[in-house]
Amino acid sequence: MRWALALAFLLLLAACGGRDMKDQDKYEAYEAAALFADGSVMQPPVPGTVARDEPALRAELRTRPPMSMALLERGRERFEIYCSPCHGRAGDGQGIVVQRGYPAPPSYHIERLREASADHVVDVITHGYGVMYDYAARVPPADRWAIAAYVRALQLSQHAELAALPEVDRQKLEEIAP
Repeated sequence: MRWALALAFLLLLAACGGRDMKDQDKYEAYEAAALFADGSVMQPPVPGTVARDEPALRAELRTRPPMSMALLERGRERFEIYCSPCHGRAGDGQGIVVQRGYPAPPSYHIERLREASADHVVDVITHGYGVMYDYAARVPPADRWAIAAYVRALQLSQHAELAALPEVDRQKLEEIAP
């Protein structure tokens, strides 16, 4: 019985051929391969291929959340993490990286961006614009909408019409700056 067990063990070792598991028969990226017609291991995805989570992400991106204080707070938090290094905490385009020589983005307070839709802000976060690269992989769709809402709040904070304020607040402002 012992000799049968020893023989099985020796056969198992012989079958391995002294190869390590790291030494596997496989193609490496960019290696030539006769298996495919174009001779390349790297093959493009089949036309029409959709990433597993892409439809859900696209649906979430089309769904604008209702305005709320929680949305604005989330937008402020995400803005300060992802946007303020370039755009500045006030949205004036004078963030810390700009102070160190990076090209300044436009201020959110210029007329063109005050008139731009929230969809535009979300699209720029998603796809990038000019020297700004896209943040689609870093910022989930719901947070993009929160950031867009917060950008609107920043813009309003700098360009609110006096007539839009409640009477009590107008009186306080008139007392400070007659």
